[in-house]
Amino acid sequence: MTTNDEYALQVLQETGKLTADKISEALAAKRREGQTPLDWLVEQGAVSEEEVLGTLAEQFGMPFATIDGDDIPEEVAKLLDGETAHRYCAVPLQDDGDSVMVAICDPANYDAQDAIRYKLGKNAEFVVVPSVDVKRLLGKLYPTAFDPNATDTRDDLVSQRKEMEVDSSEEGDAPVIRLVSLILMDACKMKASDIHLEPMEKHFRVRFRIDGALREMDEPPKRLQGAIISRVKLMANMDLSERRIPQDGRIQIKMSERELDLRVSTVPTNFGESIVMRILDKQNLSLGLPQLGFLSDDQAKFERLIGLPDGVILVTGPTGSGKTTTLYACLGQINRPDKKLITVEDPVEYQMSGINQVQVNRAVGLDFSAALRSILRQAPNIVMIGEIRDHETAEIAMEAALTGHLVFSTLHTNDAPSAVTRLTDIGIKPFLVASALRAAMAQRLVRAICEKCRVEHIPTDRERKMLGTMSKNADSMKMFKGAGCPVCKTGYKGRKGLFEIFTVDDTVQRLIFDKAPVTTLRARVREMGMRTLREDGMLKVAAGMTTLEEVLRVTMGDED
Repeated sequence: MTTNDEYALQVLQETGKLTADKISEALAAKRREGQTPLDWLVEQGAVSEEEVLGTLAEQFGMPFATIDGDDIPEEVAKLLDGETAHRYCAVPLQDDGDSVMVAICDPANYDAQDAIRYKLGKNAEFVVVPSVDVKRLLGKLYPTAFDPNATDTRDDLVSQRKEMEVDSSEEGDAPVIRLVSLILMDACKMKASDIHLEPMEKHFRVRFRIDGALREMDEPPKRLQGAIISRVKLMANMDLSERRIPQDGRIQIKMSERELDLRVSTVPTNFGESIVMRILDKQNLSLGLPQLGFLSDDQAKFERLIGLPDGVILVTGPTGSGKTTTLYACLGQINRPDKKLITVEDPVEYQMSGINQVQVNRAVGLDFSAALRSILRQAPNIVMIGEIRDHETAEIAMEAALTGHLVFSTLHTNDAPSAVTRLTDIGIKPFLVASALRAAMAQRLVRAICEKCRVEHIPTDRERKMLGTMSKNADSMKMFKGAGCPVCKTGYKGRKGLFEIFTVDDTVQRLIFDKAPVTTLRARVREMGMRTLREDGMLKVAAGMTTLEEVLRVTMGDED
């Protein structure tokens, strides 16, 4: 019934249309040759075709309808030739100039959708329709598409032969198109943040980064390596003929009612081009500060900081520690009609309503510093800079903070107090840092324990020792871990942040002005009550949010 019946059965089970027992019965049943378990279930009346297609249409973000097609204009029907329409079981319904609405009966068939767009030469919007309706329309609109008695002139025969050659080449590529679509579908379903396609000497490795950890997936045949890489590069509008230098591209897709933006990067390696696709899911924009993993006191402190009228607030950490997500959560919290917000980003990862976002374009001279100088003339209240990388950008940010702007940005440092050292290292005068900096927050991401399979865990002697000052309460403290279940596979699902918030008071300002070493700054803010990343992690272990192993994995360099 569909090109991915396994996925369809899983969706039908998750939505309650079918039970696991019924699916098992279909898998074990004696079926006719070529009959799939889903076809058997429909034949047995366990589920109707309308229920199957309606559920899949909802998953793929497409409308579902039944149609009669009596009013389809002839010029619209001619947008697709009969052979293509029959091959892909598709009928054009409406043409509004920019796009064509097309009826299909298999929303999971991505290669058919790509082929239809190619044939139309324009965008297509698909509506899912029962197969009986589509076949009735095919018979009505294209009655002689495959009539063996139809007569053809020589020119018609030549034209038809050429079209068949083109179609046969497309059919040869169809497995690769379908395979790439399935990889993207699986990554979306498993909520991966990155897809890694890595050519090795004797195999072609596919890995997904899920909750920060790479997980190997089923490998496609090595012989398909070139075709898969070419398909991804084609989708990302890259130069297919260039294999010697790195390339960057972008893919925008809609899957299961989720709009995904894939940032694609290729790098030439010994055995072919390695591809990484970073998945930017717009659903992450719905994250608020509470969902990031703040404890109540840290959240109250951070909300007070982002509510300040001016100053610089920095989020620090290595690549992949969630800095951008935190900044977007901040912007979402303070985005109000009476405030003007402008961002300078490279790239603009998520489009946010009500915020002016500027994309850096170094090819035309629009780097962070040039963009920042220009947007300050736009009289913003709040400015977000994707990253402070050089002296000029940092200096403009500091001066903007001193002239009444609230500035958010990121730095690459290991802890929060080191942000001061980093700023002075790139040439910012200590008095500017002391006057403009309001706070720096270091963060890391740890995997959260799966709620479905969370079980109580008694700390071992080694774990009690690692708990440090909390070990005296280890006997009475409850710890948890994930046992592993079909939902999570690993005992972990999702991620939470660990935070270290360094605030600047009058004493810290004086220390910065006097060029005090970072150890002195750290000692002062510890006296003020700042928790280190490891201490914040230990509290989250005690709260049952994550495990001790996760905290130690990302905070191994912290001082106890």
